Amino acid sequence: MKHNLTLIIVGLLVVLLLFACSQQKATSPTEALATVQLEEEIVEEPQKLTVMTHDSFDISDNVLAAFENQENAEIQFFKAGDTGTAVNKAVLSKDEPLADVFYGVDNTFLSRVLNEDIFEPYDSPLLTQIPDVFKIDPQHRALPVDFGDVCLNYDKAFFEENNILPPQSLTDLLKPDYKDLLVVQNPATSSPGLSFLLATIGFFGEEGYLEFWQSLTDNNVKIVDDWETAYYGEFSRWGGRYPIVVSYGSSPPFEMIYAEEPMDEPPTAAIVSDGSCFRQIEFVGILKGTKNRALAEKWVDFMLSKDFQEDIPLKMYVFPVNENSEMDETFVNYLAIPEEPVYLDPELIATNRESWIQAWTETILR
Repeated sequence: MKHNLTLIIVGLLVVLLLFACSQQKATSPTEALATVQLEEEIVEEPQKLTVMTHDSFDISDNVLAAFENQENAEIQFFKAGDTGTAVNKAVLSKDEPLADVFYGVDNTFLSRVLNEDIFEPYDSPLLTQIPDVFKIDPQHRALPVDFGDVCLNYDKAFFEENNILPPQSLTDLLKPDYKDLLVVQNPATSSPGLSFLLATIGFFGEEGYLEFWQSLTDNNVKIVDDWETAYYGEFSRWGGRYPIVVSYGSSPPFEMIYAEEPMDEPPTAAIVSDGSCFRQIEFVGILKGTKNRALAEKWVDFMLSKDFQEDIPLKMYVFPVNENSEMDETFVNYLAIPEEPVYLDPELIATNRESWIQAWTETILR
């Protein structure tokens, strides 16, 4: 009896084993492929975020990839022209925004975008790492990302060879020693040209800036349409005849970084005396109407973080506002940052920009 029971149990086990094997064999290649495809479909698709910028925006591929991988995101950049053009597009499309985030408005256009109410406030936790001097909008609709100073630059070799001291202030430019030595950009057609005009308004006041410019004209200032023409066409450092040019405080260290031959020091220097430079600050904001608010916040946080901030100088030639960011040694050694740059209230700029430019044009070009 026990022997029969044992045989029955063994038989049942064999039947079960054969049934299990038959079930495994029943899965066809087509069914297996369908199972794999189903598992792949379960993987979440990347979220897409559109970031509107000016044409000068740039970011290293590895820095962007790190954010996209971390957030399972795909960032699409919409380059909308120079700063003024990008601002116009953002304002004109505010009822049906072209992007989720807008980066690149600076303090010369900030008042317009705030008055047009195109941004949603966002109090990023990264703002605690940014000095208050950069936080122009107390409602945090526009959050500071970077800054740059527009300053006079001079060709060291010219002044050494001619035994002339370089100018140290705006008023020095009116001295006979500097006649025929200065090239600037037209503020109606050039961003640094406008910034230099604003520097003169901040230093001499609305009542005195045109008199200063008239005196510059009497001292034979050269006026061109854009920065490239002034710096690489007219500046003596690059074969032109003018040893003083309106450029950026960052230009001297970049002369070293991009030099074909190693240099011990920059061949140019920036004049950073009080009131001689105008500080440009660029901002980012979340556009009203975005359907990707959560990811937009993460992107703004990313732009304020060390990873993005430390990528800025060599990609966009401006400098981080995050005080925890570290810069290339060349910048640390040779970047001259003015202690007292010119600041003008964005509202004042917005109200008077066109009238200031018109007055300048009528006084200097006609």
